[in-house]
Amino acid sequence: PGEFRLVSCTATSLGLSPYRLIDAAGSEIAAVNGFLDAQAARGLSPCSLRAYGYSLLNLWRWLFQEGRALEDIEEPDLLDYIRFQRGGGEKTARKASAKTINHRLTATRCLYRFCHGDDLPAGRRGFPRRSHPYHSAVASETGYLHPSRPRALQLRVKEPRTLVLPLSPTEVGRFLEGLRTWRDLAIAGLMLLCGLRSREMIAALLRDLFLSDGELRVRGKGGKERVVPLAPQVTASLDSYLTLERPKKASESLFVVLKGPRRGHPLTPAGLRSLFRYHRVSSGVAAANPHRFRHTFGSDMARAGMSLPALMRLMGHADIHTTMLYVEISPKDVWEEFHRVTRSRLMDSRSPQEDPS
Repeated sequence: PGEFRLVSCTATSLGLSPYRLIDAAGSEIAAVNGFLDAQAARGLSPCSLRAYGYSLLNLWRWLFQEGRALEDIEEPDLLDYIRFQRGGGEKTARKASAKTINHRLTATRCLYRFCHGDDLPAGRRGFPRRSHPYHSAVASETGYLHPSRPRALQLRVKEPRTLVLPLSPTEVGRFLEGLRTWRDLAIAGLMLLCGLRSREMIAALLRDLFLSDGELRVRGKGGKERVVPLAPQVTASLDSYLTLERPKKASESLFVVLKGPRRGHPLTPAGLRSLFRYHRVSSGVAAANPHRFRHTFGSDMARAGMSLPALMRLMGHADIHTTMLYVEISPKDVWEEFHRVTRSRLMDSRSPQEDPS
């Protein structure tokens, strides 16, 4: 598996991927890098290119270990690829999660389609064809009910449904008490009270902040921009940070390093993880992390009665079903609702019956 690695190039031509798959001799893997370049030309973000790159790195290691070529595999062969990942086929790798495996399967199919212009062959090992009743219907003049060729069922791993509970007000308060700078309070506030992703917060520029209007322009996934309103507490924290703490000579990033030799440089994802790691230990709130803060925001807004379409826009989701994943009902909510309805039923049963006369 060590024969191949994914490297990052700081300087690349416009429309080329900054991530390259190379072998032990340093030679590029043309099929994979051509695919990554095509996705870069389509406008995929560096994070998406990196995810595709590592997924295809894992695929190439499996192909090398099995002595196979990309053009020779069929859909049922992906069962062997799944066993490779679940069985720890890589010497130094942990067992991949179901979500990671499914992303790698998708990347494999996309690469095959890019290189060969067609889907993976269905093979002869029991993967039935999927069809729909309207596929056999006669196409109408308007194009509806247009017959489509049946497609083979795509192999996927069942993903366990995990329940991510929001932080309680007590946990949030304990975590915030340990923050000692206005910058850190503003960062936590943007996630807890405005629902920003950690990447969105780090990518924010100083010119994106409209403090007098209480607004922040955010660049979300896929380069999609949205404007989010700022809670009064966040506005006050940002104002104090900009006035008292942020170096006058600093980068154009909104959040920068405040101490050390990198003072004034942009805050990095590693720096943000280090910040949360330190305060998790000092506050004793082990579940505190940027994603949990964002989840807490979504749950609090839903409980307060905000409509799902409005919450979807605030959180930058393209699909309302994604928003609904954040709006989970906690066991506490179930118990409170149960007792509310029970009390209501008891009160109705005890109310005097009206005299029909």
